Amino acid sequence: MRGAQRLAGAQVVLVDALTDPALRALAPDAQWIDVGKRGFAHATGQAAINALLVEQAGLHPRVARLKGGDPSIFGRLEEELQAVQAAGHAVEVIPGISAAQAAAAQTARPLTRRGHGRSVSLSTAMTQLGRLQVGRSADTEVFYMAGRQLPALAAQLLAAGWPAATPALVVSRAGWPDARVSTLTVADLPTAAGLHAGRPAVVTVGAGAADGRCAAPVDGPDDGTDPPSDA
Repeated sequence: MRGAQRLAGAQVVLVDALTDPALRALAPDAQWIDVGKRGFAHATGQAAINALLVEQAGLHPRVARLKGGDPSIFGRLEEELQAVQAAGHAVEVIPGISAAQAAAAQTARPLTRRGHGRSVSLSTAMTQLGRLQVGRSADTEVFYMAGRQLPALAAQLLAAGWPAATPALVVSRAGWPDARVSTLTVADLPTAAGLHAGRPAVVTVGAGAADGRCAAPVDGPDDGTDPPSDA
């Protein structure tokens, strides 16, 4: 609701490529500027986005920067905050829903599981230098921007010590009506490459990828080692 209110009061909206076009109805009189980024495709440079934000903030009382997920998760938030704050403009950050959360909700597979899914790691599949980097640091690992990397991702997951039969989940266009879902194992990840080609995808590996109906149960009463469900 807060995000909708801020959009309604904006004179200019700098919008990412993966945002829902229906959001334009919330600010029909605003000027919408496309500054989207897509992997292996057209992308507006970050320096250009920073400059546009500063320029528009100097011209209008309220400028909205609309992102497709949560701005604090692989959304270049820090760089844009630094540019705007250095120019002397006040900033309000409103949280969104990241692709990992959207995929978890759409597939009814919680990212955390009491007793055996106590930690979650969010990573980009590709480093800034274009290298695939994979590890095993949490019970559930989510890899962003991984749709074109599934065969290599599977190989590196195995090399990092993930068993071949570990549950894996690929969701492209998470949260959208046309989302595609592949329920696999780590060894089977390469078979999903064709289905998700050309679509923004997240890959969940480990406890958070398991079907809850067959996930490992927690035996006995709550021993107090896990936080309450509303923590």
